Amino acid sequence: MSSPKFGEDGLIPVIVQDHETNEVLMMAYANEQAYRDMLRTGFTHFYSRSRKEQWKKGETSGHVQEIVSMQLDCDNDTLLVRVKQTGVACHLERMSCFDEVVYGDIEGTMAVLPQLLQVVRDRKANPVDSSYTCKLFADENKRLKKVVEEAGEVLLAAKDHKAAEQSWEVADLVYHLMVAVEGMEVRWEDVYRKLAERRK
Repeated sequence: MSSPKFGEDGLIPVIVQDHETNEVLMMAYANEQAYRDMLRTGFTHFYSRSRKEQWKKGETSGHVQEIVSMQLDCDNDTLLVRVKQTGVACHLERMSCFDEVVYGDIEGTMAVLPQLLQVVRDRKANPVDSSYTCKLFADENKRLKKVVEEAGEVLLAAKDHKAAEQSWEVADLVYHLMVAVEGMEVRWEDVYRKLAERRK
């Protein structure tokens, strides 16, 4: 097994991602002690360059990060840590520290999926009468029938060879499937494991 290569300052960059969505939550640094603490406790630990001290993520806020996996990059000098995030990752009370777009746009990227999942989960936890998503959660038959209906519309759009309709219908299907899964007993983690089995 490879070991991390710490820089001349004794630190290694740590990129933290959500284990379900791969959303980048934050970036921090770890020294050898923080790395050992992560392996020992199963929670993220870092070294603060400004305070010159060790710290455990969420120790005061309660927004801890339970480690699901840790990976080294090809040069062994950067850590990628996937976590189960409790609460938010950013000290500004945002899910991710990477919230500001300084170039281009993220509208056409998969960044929308974790954002949409957050909204769906919030609607489930905090129902709003005017919300279509909440209406779906309140009616299991409607929720499940919409998946079948949207899947059919995807196939019809595919048959018509109209790109604009295809993107619209696929988006509808993804959204309704996401709501359906959130209303089921299954966890996304279990779905990903089944997909991993099919990849082999």
